[in-house]
Amino acid sequence: MADVLVIGAGIIGCAVADSLASQGAAVQVIDPRGVAAGATQASGGMLTPHTEGVHAPDLEALGTRSLALYDEFVTRAAENSGRPVVYARTGSLHVAFDDAEAAELERLAAAHRARGVASTLLPGADARQLEPELPADVARALLIPAHGFVGAAGLADALWTCAVAHGARMMAATVERIASVDGGLSVGTNQGTFSASLVVLAAGSWVSTIEIEGVAPLPVRPVRGQMLHLRWPAPSVSRIVWGARCYTVPWPDGTMLVGATSEDVGFEERATVTGVRDLLDAVAELMPRAWQAGFTGVKVGLRPATPDDLPIVGRSVRLPGLVYATGHYRNGVLLAPLTAELVAKALADEDDPALEITAPSRFGEH
Repeated sequence: MADVLVIGAGIIGCAVADSLASQGAAVQVIDPRGVAAGATQASGGMLTPHTEGVHAPDLEALGTRSLALYDEFVTRAAENSGRPVVYARTGSLHVAFDDAEAAELERLAAAHRARGVASTLLPGADARQLEPELPADVARALLIPAHGFVGAAGLADALWTCAVAHGARMMAATVERIASVDGGLSVGTNQGTFSASLVVLAAGSWVSTIEIEGVAPLPVRPVRGQMLHLRWPAPSVSRIVWGARCYTVPWPDGTMLVGATSEDVGFEERATVTGVRDLLDAVAELMPRAWQAGFTGVKVGLRPATPDDLPIVGRSVRLPGLVYATGHYRNGVLLAPLTAELVAKALADEDDPALEITAPSRFGEH
């Protein structure tokens, strides 16, 4: 019987497993596909709270708090695991090609000033000096220096390596149901039934498919995201570049991620010609030399979305030994260190204002 059973081995599950195992808990993780094999492997790893949350103050506050943890989070994971993690805080550059897009950047800059976020509006010529791959018709750009990116799958792997060093174990199985038993919870899977004092449900889009005793399914739906992986012709790009139809994330090896579609297609994880074509057209508009890039592949993941676009993190009111850690949508990588911290506090019955924002009870008695 594990002290804590974590369901899900994506970036959230691995961060939680590492956090709890390093504090001395006996942790077992259950996932049918293994570490970072779901949405995490198809993530651009963007750490951009002042873009994702600009129209959602609670989301921006969560993201800003989590971003402040990232330097130490990555350093500890890389050093303790002995595995390198791609990580850069080179900022993001948002570009506009017409008056409407430029006006939106001006509104974004004004929102940043009101909240004390550092950002700089640039004329198109200055944007091209920063990123020469941009075309001549760039009108304006907004530089946000605090932003960055991380190799999501590599970070998850490093976190899991750290967790294993503290005794965590992994089982390949599909979780089907969770129920209460004397002294804890039982977790039924296609490989048998397991028990634990506490269960952390970090199964991403699949949480709604797991039967939980006496609890209605959480309002979490899968949203497919397709992302291109390109081999970029030198010289490369130095920071995240965000246009109206796509964003690009540069990697130190000379490749580039281009994302991402947002498709309500249920649990369909296949790549599509339409998705690839649309992203190729979009990146070629943003950076014309994309037509000279090599095509390395396409990645597909299902992002767990909630009705209010905020994650669900906190204890169940119906099964007190159950803690939710899901619904992060496009911000699972950004919010991983904060989520691990909040899960530990929830398990210890410690208060935190963020747990009020992310409480599962906002959707009923879950």
